[in-house]
Amino acid sequence: MDKPTLDLSKLTADEKLELSDDLWRSLSSDDLPLSSELRAELDRRLDRLEREGPVGLPWEDVRAEMTTRES
Repeated sequence: MDKPTLDLSKLTADEKLELSDDLWRSLSSDDLPLSSELRAELDRRLDRLEREGPVGLPWEDVRAEMTTRES
């Protein structure tokens, strides 16, 4: 049986983003094996997040700065 063909060029940007999100969410932890080094790094980052809370800039601020640079 042939696989169905998906013409990505016919999708809007929003549809492509939704598709990529659906694909990402469909993966299980077994699909993404982590090395011990990567697992340790992720644990370190989670510990820092729990200690310090979220840091960084809100998406709206980042987007506004990017838009300003493009002009």
